Amino acid sequence: MSSHAVTETDSSSDWSGGKSPFGVSYGKMFMWFFLVSDALTFSGLLCAYGFMRHKHPEVWPNPGDVFTHFPGYDGHIPLAYVGLMTLILIMSSVTMVLAVEAGHRNDKKKVTFWLFLTIIGGAMFVGSQAWEWYHFIVGTDHGAVRNFVNNDGVWVTETFYGANMKVNEYGLPVFANFFFFITGFHGFHVFSGVIINIVIFINVLAGTYEKRGHYEMIEKTGLYWHFVDLVWVFVFTFFYLL
Repeated sequence: MSSHAVTETDSSSDWSGGKSPFGVSYGKMFMWFFLVSDALTFSGLLCAYGFMRHKHPEVWPNPGDVFTHFPGYDGHIPLAYVGLMTLILIMSSVTMVLAVEAGHRNDKKKVTFWLFLTIIGGAMFVGSQAWEWYHFIVGTDHGAVRNFVNNDGVWVTETFYGANMKVNEYGLPVFANFFFFITGFHGFHVFSGVIINIVIFINVLAGTYEKRGHYEMIEKTGLYWHFVDLVWVFVFTFFYLL
């Protein structure tokens, strides 16, 4: 009985090495590994938020009554500013798609243009989130005496100065905790994406990827950027709308 020994040079074997699964480069593969693990983190945060909201349905603040500020308008428009932030981030995802498409054609001029717009959109979102945080922390009335429900579900009366990690004029303090952690964690991702895009943008101007003969780095950055956009859609839906 004869046998066939598989050697390192035997290209007919799937175990011979030198092959990339699904034809994906190692950079894209590890980016997907990171995004999947990060998605599990955001999923855990949103599930924890849903659990606490289900536990205190009668006293849980209504986001439509909390996030009502809009720049230049003295009245209250429920979730209008959050909707504008969402639109800005979605549009930045569109410009990133166009930057990646231009990279596939090795069009340096178009990559520069669309990537620049992506950076502007990301910076606008981060600035808008800072504005939203400020008005959430400051509150509606400085030093107002309000009735609120503590984490034990008991109504108490205290003087408030907005919301922070311990008190929340809008209702349960744990609502503010989730707001700061979930939106802050996502905001950190967007801020990191803006910094990464700026670095990539500088490399594009310097002709780094043109010398390499491909713009794969734009595509890998685009995967991350689309991820943070998609995560925000879930945050917007489950935290603000439901």
